[in-house]
Amino acid sequence: MRRNPLSLLLANPLAGVFAVLVAIFAISALVSPYFLTGYNLSVVARALAFIGLVTIAQSSLLILGELDLSLGVIGGLCGVVAGLLMVNYGLAPVIALPLALLLGAALGFFNGFLVSSLGLHSLVLTIGTAGVYGGINLVLTRGVAITNIPREIQVFGRGDLFGVPVPFVIMLVMLALASYLAAKTPFGRYMYAIGNNPAAARMLGVKVDRIRVLVFTFAGFLSALAGLLMVARLGTAQPSIGETWVLGPIAASVIGGVATTGGVGTPLGAIFGAAIIGIIENIIVLFGVSPYWQGIVSGAIVVLAISFDAVSRRYLRKGGA
Repeated sequence: MRRNPLSLLLANPLAGVFAVLVAIFAISALVSPYFLTGYNLSVVARALAFIGLVTIAQSSLLILGELDLSLGVIGGLCGVVAGLLMVNYGLAPVIALPLALLLGAALGFFNGFLVSSLGLHSLVLTIGTAGVYGGINLVLTRGVAITNIPREIQVFGRGDLFGVPVPFVIMLVMLALASYLAAKTPFGRYMYAIGNNPAAARMLGVKVDRIRVLVFTFAGFLSALAGLLMVARLGTAQPSIGETWVLGPIAASVIGGVATTGGVGTPLGAIFGAAIIGIIENIIVLFGVSPYWQGIVSGAIVVLAISFDAVSRRYLRKGGA
């Protein structure tokens, strides 16, 4: 039986969010003569890279049925640690940067270990660890930015590769990796199974705790990578890095069709959601609207996305065709 267009749209959130992204892109190009300039598109792509890495991390956790509110703080702390190692202790970037990435993975591992071993709710736990990691950040820096970051690493934040911002290229590589793991490997199938029903997955022999810890570790690594790229972009390791990487990645994931209850969605859809938010915020800036409106717009988008998610699930349960 042929399904009507509404049914197809509701049944394929990825197609729907892509259509919305294309529509917003087209509308933005029409309403602002500055939107399609090379400089502005580069600004949008570079900004998307940082928030996009954390979005990939958060969407992977949401697919698993988990949530980590400390990812932004992990990114900021790892950026600060990298700055300290390079500036205060004289370590070469080739040593300092991998150590900072390992720290991010370790912090993610610690979150996952606590969630799995103690049976704690990840939302509640990561509120606490966010406070701990943020406190360590302030202790190390005393709230002061670390300057004199080596120039040779700034290419990772400010450079271009064939006209495409380097951070955006790195984000695309990580997106390809996350998408491949989620869609083409047994590990990805286990993630969706755990997100749908952890107890059933455990009964089928899935090592639920191991998968959970590995995904948290991967999320910590991606957040650290975002923090390091931001340090390279700014040329300083600022304690405030990552403070705004909390609501955005969650909103982008929900907009992109990732269910807050787990087991549904893709990292690619989440990136589409992040791009939608990024373009809207860019248009707000181009029109000279107060940046205070960005929070209102982002919050409204989240409400609409969650509402659409609830409506589509109710529609599909009824077998709408």
